[in-house]
Amino acid sequence: MLLAQISDLHLDGSERATQRATRVMQYLHTLPRRPDALLVTGDIADNGAPAEYEEAAALLTSAFPVLTCPGNHDVRSAYRKSLLLEAPADAPVNRLHHIGDTAILMCDSSVPGRGEGRLDRDTIAWIDQTLAQLPDDVNALIAFHHPPVRLHHPLPDAYLLEEPEELEAILLDRPQVTAVLTGHAHTAAVSTFAERPLIVGPAVTWTLRMPWEGDQPADRDQPPGLAFHVLDTDGRLTTHFRVVL
Repeated sequence: MLLAQISDLHLDGSERATQRATRVMQYLHTLPRRPDALLVTGDIADNGAPAEYEEAAALLTSAFPVLTCPGNHDVRSAYRKSLLLEAPADAPVNRLHHIGDTAILMCDSSVPGRGEGRLDRDTIAWIDQTLAQLPDDVNALIAFHHPPVRLHHPLPDAYLLEEPEELEAILLDRPQVTAVLTGHAHTAAVSTFAERPLIVGPAVTWTLRMPWEGDQPADRDQPPGLAFHVLDTDGRLTTHFRVVL
């Protein structure tokens, strides 16, 4: 199975944001083999305005499934109404998707009005119950916005997933979970969490310079980034990162 992942589009109505997101989608649509699904791991909108989600809905329209979760720049009520075409509501946006033989949990780590992340009590219970109901032979991936471990840059490290211990305990008891996928940091990164691969997808809008690369954190000249995840039937995940010129 081939999955694509993009993150942090920060659509704000500007020509720059629209053009970068459009380039990425055009690239995916013209691949000789299209992905089985596209995961969009948060900060789809920059200000959480309905018009930004209406633009996102048009840009993300695809022949393959597009699975999304909110980030800290997203606003749940507008996200639901204008992107998901659901009744507005402020509860966490958690969704289970089945792509082939794989279960993908798109989880809401946003905290309304704040930059840091948290999987609240309802979301933790939903993850636990959803995984418990999956057959043992079904591979699962968990995706949300905020990385649960330090990335060694003061900007994303100030706004990580808070209190990740509950999720860690759940995953340690669920061997069918292959990996955790996040965004938020604006840099492609790989680490581990709960004895699983943790893969941080790059951003569409701008790339984070690490401290050893210079003092200005936002590199707006780098092209948009994305990740490809190849999941074998035995649960092995291989990831490749790309930029779209």
